[in-house]
Amino acid sequence: MSNPAQPPVPATEATDATQATRATRATTEVTVWSLEQTSPADLRPAAVPEGDLRIVRSEVVLPEFSRFLYSAVGGDIHWTDRLGMTYAQWQELLQRPGAETWVAYVNGTPAGYVQLDAQDGGVVEILYFGLIPAFRGRRIGGHLLSYGVERAWDLAERWPERPATERVWLHTCSKDGPYAMDNYLRRGFRLFDTKTEVEPDVAAPGPWPGAYGA
Repeated sequence: MSNPAQPPVPATEATDATQATRATRATTEVTVWSLEQTSPADLRPAAVPEGDLRIVRSEVVLPEFSRFLYSAVGGDIHWTDRLGMTYAQWQELLQRPGAETWVAYVNGTPAGYVQLDAQDGGVVEILYFGLIPAFRGRRIGGHLLSYGVERAWDLAERWPERPATERVWLHTCSKDGPYAMDNYLRRGFRLFDTKTEVEPDVAAPGPWPGAYGA
């Protein structure tokens, strides 16, 4: 038996209910720090860790692999901005002139990555950097960041149509790992901007739903 039709909810009541839901939605205050280097001499490289560690540029534009790295590295620290992107949007991001992804492999297994994005005026942004949780705390991050910064400074050697790099910058936030800021400062980055944002409090997505106990 079908249910009898319910009378429509007045528009004003629906609006009030929506606003009330939004008002009670949990939010998190996030501090965002922006850092930069303005000369290759600013870089202070970390020591190279022992073991079978290789850093290789991913030269095939492959959204599946890029999305895997993004979700595996950022899944427990609330990287969510790009999870809703379409395949075509991932391709567009990866095909930008001067876009590069450098992947760290430990014993043949992807451990983390650095993604570079060439911008106007000889500026290169370290768009994403991080390690998959299983590889954190093994002194890999300092070396991977050092290597990525070096590749940002010499990016024009691989992209003749791009101007020589004059500035390398990145941003980190209070949701990132506890040692992220220290790593950037030790590598010679300088803070140039700090701001506070309010973001929706969402569960850590993980590389798949339910990972990391989310």
